[in-house]
Amino acid sequence: MKVIICGAGQVGWQIARHLAGERNDVTIVDSNADLVRRAADTLDVQGVAGFASYPSVLERAGARDADMIIAATHSDEVNMVTCQVAHSVFGVPRKIARLRAQDYLETIYSDLYRQDHLPIDVVISPEREVALAALQRIAAPAAFDTEAFLGGRAQLLGLALEDDCPVLNTPLRQLSDLFSTLRAIVVGIRRDGRLFAPDPGDQLFPGDRIYVFSHADDVKRTLEIFGKATKKQERVVVVGAGNVGLAVAQALESRSDRVRVKLIERDRKRAELAADALERSIVLNGDGMDMEILQEADIDRADAVLAVTDDDKTNLLVSVRAKQLGCKLAIALVNDPTLVPLIAALDVDAYINPRATTVSSILKHIRHGRVRAIYSLGDAEAEVIEAQVLSTSPLAGKLVREVNFPEGVLVGMVMKGKDVLRPHSGLRIDEGDVITLFALVGDIPEVERLLQVSIDYF
Repeated sequence: MKVIICGAGQVGWQIARHLAGERNDVTIVDSNADLVRRAADTLDVQGVAGFASYPSVLERAGARDADMIIAATHSDEVNMVTCQVAHSVFGVPRKIARLRAQDYLETIYSDLYRQDHLPIDVVISPEREVALAALQRIAAPAAFDTEAFLGGRAQLLGLALEDDCPVLNTPLRQLSDLFSTLRAIVVGIRRDGRLFAPDPGDQLFPGDRIYVFSHADDVKRTLEIFGKATKKQERVVVVGAGNVGLAVAQALESRSDRVRVKLIERDRKRAELAADALERSIVLNGDGMDMEILQEADIDRADAVLAVTDDDKTNLLVSVRAKQLGCKLAIALVNDPTLVPLIAALDVDAYINPRATTVSSILKHIRHGRVRAIYSLGDAEAEVIEAQVLSTSPLAGKLVREVNFPEGVLVGMVMKGKDVLRPHSGLRIDEGDVITLFALVGDIPEVERLLQVSIDYF
């Protein structure tokens, strides 16, 4: 597949890294020649320096025979014009644009993106994706990472194991015997900085950070088995009333369990806009780093604080201060991957990486075959892939034990019709089943072969 990626920032670079690693023909375009050079030097990609919306630049990037263009520059307008030029001049079949401004995303204007208007096949909104990720973190406070699969019927949980975990030093195959009715399976373990797919004989140790697939109905029990208490989040403090913070507050307001939300915003005009947009939430105008403002927000009684300002360091320091003042759970928005190793040391419970969230969302729309969802783990070290099994797939009609999965691949959950099943060696995978797979990045090409993705493009 020939792909042009417009924008060589963090998102564009990561998408290029994924696609080039899977032997796609990738060209990256950016007005910053230094960023283009960095991508070309470190990845197996071609680079073109210039403005992505210029027809001459797209011509040099090979748009005439491109299968897809991904417009992920920092400008919404450049991304939209790029898709228009790619369609009108070059006839590029598939066009994906990242758009930030909420005005472009209003449902009433959705006709804007029709083929005869502004031809964009997929619109990705980083702020909306991040807001959804934040809500998932709040819904599973004991997990450092979480994502829904199989239409919400299965949940991926990232859990940090502590000394009081009841199942430490127990082989994973024994866990299956001890909890035979539990629909959950450990698919990944990070130990001493290394992420791997465990064998049935592997044990769990204090300090491990594990990824567990659970049936949605068994999440509470799964958390308890791994030593994690479950508690309803009734009071949430959100710091930062930008698009993400406001979207989270509005979503929490609309929930039936009536979560109490307090929103802190430093900019007075933005605080006033948030107050007008919200019905029941309390909006405080002040600095989230200010002890008095946090105390006014009753941070010591809050079940969670969500720090989502546009400054990573502020988000981390707000989280630390909130924990010191008695808040039970701190979640921070962190763009800079070099700050992630500080998360545990600072006692911040979970973080949201907008780059990984956006990359995962875009990759979901890039994959060949019947891939329905994809979620990137760590620093693009592994992916969880949800896909429908085609009749042409080597998986179809085989028992799990008969499939020669690579060492870095494990089956998470299998959905047959409406039933979500925990995988076992005797489970038969049939055409039409929807399967979730944990795969280390080096094994993704083999996963795509097993799914026969080359048969069915887009």
